[in-house]
Amino acid sequence: TGTVSDAMCGAHHMEKGKTAAECTRDCVKQGTKYALVVGEKIYTLEGHEPELDRVAGMKATIEDRVSGETLTVQSVVPEMKMK
Repeated sequence: TGTVSDAMCGAHHMEKGKTAAECTRDCVKQGTKYALVVGEKIYTLEGHEPELDRVAGMKATIEDRVSGETLTVQSVVPEMKMK
């Protein structure tokens, strides 16, 4: 479980005036991969890009297979906000 971002920006988005989701989507369109930020660690995500796009900038639980710093995505579950 962590925040869905991109591999270039990680936890600190660089595009001024854009939300984390907008910056993540722009970076992915420019060729970087989606990433999961868990504390100080950043894992590159492979697969399920349409699902990752829907949760860009949000907390989510990613079910995956780990290979070093890369997670092969099996499923994406957005974190539900408590009311």
